[in-house]
Amino acid sequence: MLLQVSWVRHRDIHLLTVGRYTYTSDQRFRAIHHPQTEDWILQIKYPQHRDSGVYECQVSTTPHMSHFVHLNVIEPTTEIIGAPDLYIEAGSTINLTCVILNSPEPPAYIFWNHNNAIINYDSPRGGVSVVTIKGETTTSFLLIKNARPSDSGQYQCNPSNARSKSVSVHVLNGEFPAAMQRAGQAHHHMSPHHYLLVYMSICLSTLVFITQQRFLCIKLM
Repeated sequence: MLLQVSWVRHRDIHLLTVGRYTYTSDQRFRAIHHPQTEDWILQIKYPQHRDSGVYECQVSTTPHMSHFVHLNVIEPTTEIIGAPDLYIEAGSTINLTCVILNSPEPPAYIFWNHNNAIINYDSPRGGVSVVTIKGETTTSFLLIKNARPSDSGQYQCNPSNARSKSVSVHVLNGEFPAAMQRAGQAHHHMSPHHYLLVYMSICLSTLVFITQQRFLCIKLM
């Protein structure tokens, strides 16, 4: 017995597909059924935030059966701890921490820029290194030893799968205001592991689909 499968979007009670036929003018939606299988897939190309919500899969039984899927479309985000301004005492170590959140997979690469130029870790200046820890939350640490006034400027973290984020670094000689000193010391003495614990505590929904994926499918189980 061949059953008819339909997909309905609850946001506007819109019938999207019936069988393999599409009943919406939005060409991003398509029903997929592989012969000799019981799998019916609603495919959404280039998902957007407005696509979030409840989708219902209806099967033409008597009485009819339904399966509900809550789709949450999110976008990877980039954060630099301490942004938008960091004040560092000359001679200390600059530790810039960039965190990429809500990413379905680690970024393929992360570039760091200083005043719009890609940082060269083998430059004659020396003492510049980067450590990247990839995972559900990816963190990149840019370390610059023996900070000098020429290290001041805008630093930018550029992951491959999210928007870039910037921070302005001010390397100061001699004494500077106590509030700035406390802020700089707090950033310098907090260990990378502590940063990870802070950000890894963020919980994501069970069903999450990411806009960076070219195709997004909801599959009837």
